[in-house]
Amino acid sequence: MTIRVMIPAHLRTIAKVSGEVELDVAAPVTIPAVLDALEARFPALQGTIRDHVTRVRRPFIRFFACSEDLSHDPPETVLPLPIQTGAEPFLIVGAIAGG
Repeated sequence: MTIRVMIPAHLRTIAKVSGEVELDVAAPVTIPAVLDALEARFPALQGTIRDHVTRVRRPFIRFFACSEDLSHDPPETVLPLPIQTGAEPFLIVGAIAGG
């Protein structure tokens, strides 16, 4: 399945891309599957979104699908159908702290 992914501007710079990225992701389409495909296509992103060893999401990185924050969902959670069909992009967002 072709998944549309939006990554933060600083990661687009590292990956040397502009705008959305399209990735082929085999079912089941989960966050780890999307991240595996992203890192395979853009090796420079390895370790920027999740830890090299533990593969856990880095602090201040959030995952959104269909206006829902999926950052704390279990890794085996299948992404919503609009993400799987490419109707909606999967968003990787750099969170902002402070007040």
